[in-house]
Amino acid sequence: MTSEVAIVTDSTAYLPDEVVERHGIVVVPLKVVLRGRPLDEGTEATPAGLADALRQKRVVTTSRPSPETFAETYRRLAESGAREIVSVHLSAELSGTYDAALLAAREVPVPVRVVDSRTVAMAMGFPVLAAAEAIADGASAEDAAAAAEKRAGATFGFFYVDTLEYLRRGGRIGAAAALMGAALAVKPLLHVSDGRIAPLEKVRTAAKAISRLEEIALESAGEAQVDVAVHHLASPERADALAGRLRERLPQVGELYVSEVGAVIGAHVGPGLLAVVVSPR
Repeated sequence: MTSEVAIVTDSTAYLPDEVVERHGIVVVPLKVVLRGRPLDEGTEATPAGLADALRQKRVVTTSRPSPETFAETYRRLAESGAREIVSVHLSAELSGTYDAALLAAREVPVPVRVVDSRTVAMAMGFPVLAAAEAIADGASAEDAAAAAEKRAGATFGFFYVDTLEYLRRGGRIGAAAALMGAALAVKPLLHVSDGRIAPLEKVRTAAKAISRLEEIALESAGEAQVDVAVHHLASPERADALAGRLRERLPQVGELYVSEVGAVIGAHVGPGLLAVVVSPR
């Protein structure tokens, strides 16, 4: 049975399947276009298939869900009993997904509060969970959307990539363009700032970059009660090792998720990605 307030997000939140099921969250997939075929992220387009395609230097592009896809999702939820919907999505600076959801919200018979998380991956996933937990506690749709926005504003996401080449190809590098040219030999640390990907630090080796990523996560957490996510693409051993060290060094951590990013984000960062999300509760 659908709650009177439904929670919708998109596939770039990379929420674990069991968490999505437990909270009744509806996930709308973005598209990955490979060899001219649009594939749904998470089902038809997998991280492993994406990593293989990138290594073989195939052209991979991504696209937002259409407004009609969102409208169909919202209508289906309304028909199932939802009286209001909170729809939380990745940064409008990185994708047209938020705009598509806004367009769809005007065409459906129930109020839809569309939230621009200004971020991506579990930096968006934790705000989605904040909205779902608020609804479970009896909050209104307005309060649930506010809870998502508040947690998004307090959440930090940092990431390491083996190369900036994939971000450059996809036009998602934003302010990090200053790191291009000769700096492509540098192992960059980046973050999402004001909805855009921006440079954080330049490090000379992968080992030093990953060590610094760990220290930045610890600095961001401080003494606060936090949830943490570690993301990777085709680097499960490094992700598990980093997550283990963070659990040891952050005794106040609540939930700690380790997950591989999907094909949409993977297409723009490439194999070797390692990311940490720190989200104060």
